[in-house]
Amino acid sequence: MSTLGTRLNSSAPTRVVSFDQPLLWVTLVLLIWGMVMVYSASIAMPENPRFAKYTHTYFLTRHVLWLLMSFVAAVLAFQVPVASWEKAAPWLFILSLVFLIAVLIPYVGKVVYGARRWISLGPFGFQPSELAKFAVLLYAADYMVRKMDVKEHFFRAVAPMGVAVAVVGMLLLAEPDMGAFMVIAVIAMGILFLGGVNARMFFLIAAVLLVAFVLMIAMSEWRRERIFAYLDPWSEKNALAKGYQLTHSLIAIGRGEIFGVGLGGSVEKLHWLPEAHTDFLLAVIGEEFGLVGVVCVIGLFLWLTRRMIHIGRQAIALDRVFAGLVAQGVGIWMGFQAFINMGVNLGALPTKGLTLPLMSYGGSAILVNLVAVAVVLRIDFENRLMMRGGRV
Repeated sequence: MSTLGTRLNSSAPTRVVSFDQPLLWVTLVLLIWGMVMVYSASIAMPENPRFAKYTHTYFLTRHVLWLLMSFVAAVLAFQVPVASWEKAAPWLFILSLVFLIAVLIPYVGKVVYGARRWISLGPFGFQPSELAKFAVLLYAADYMVRKMDVKEHFFRAVAPMGVAVAVVGMLLLAEPDMGAFMVIAVIAMGILFLGGVNARMFFLIAAVLLVAFVLMIAMSEWRRERIFAYLDPWSEKNALAKGYQLTHSLIAIGRGEIFGVGLGGSVEKLHWLPEAHTDFLLAVIGEEFGLVGVVCVIGLFLWLTRRMIHIGRQAIALDRVFAGLVAQGVGIWMGFQAFINMGVNLGALPTKGLTLPLMSYGGSAILVNLVAVAVVLRIDFENRLMMRGGRV
């Protein structure tokens, strides 16, 4: 993508950098580090009878293939003008609804661990909830631009968007995937707030969502057990049941101490910590790289989020409201999902099935994440073009 640097005119004395290269490099660091850790966390899995038919490089190979496909998709997404994304936003939202409905159809949706969240595409599996995050983000940004003149009127401005998010939420809860619904709700809330919805309406919506999530937990025995296990994971009842993942995640991070036991030296990944290569990748990083490694990951995600928010503010300053809301929305998405994943791994939040963006094993998540980053880079490219007198 570095070859996309260009001169705006022949008289320019220096080469113009056409997109945010540090953002690209931080993304690449997260991807490469994630690839190494996926291999480290999954290399011993074939020794487990459940994965006996897999080779030691099975998950690494699939992860690399998804990375290659994702890079191609990201390069293609970068070529698309932001105005085209704005026009396509409602249609992408409808497409995501179609996929969310399709995954619930028997023999179409793939059931894993009792949840129907994947659609098989040949040798690969696609998770529609990942597309839904991106589609809701674009739709919410487009919606706020269209409703900018009535944003002070609750039912005219906010209620239709609330209905759209509620429909997505019901489909996700039917899978069930409460984690994805939480991320989507936060994305939509963030864009509503950044789009100018007044504070009274914003806090009213936040209160409604909070009550809704509390009721979801209260009405589900399985979710209640997870909360109780989180509150007391070391009890005899929970340590070998709902609190098993959390206790072994904490053991892994505790073993890492300050500087870790070294790359490849994790003991917890040897069939003790379930989903070490997906949801609990940070625990393996903590064990092998210690506190230093965990702090570095947190720092990289903080920088990534901050830079995306800055690009969004810059776009809004240039009167490109849709582009600005999208960039800031991607920042909220990446930052919030990373925060939840890290909180779960560190025992600060109840266990929730969310991956670490750009790092964890999960092909459809990596693909959609990279497309979203490419769109932010495109927004920055167009910002720079306008600031130098060019036309988008």
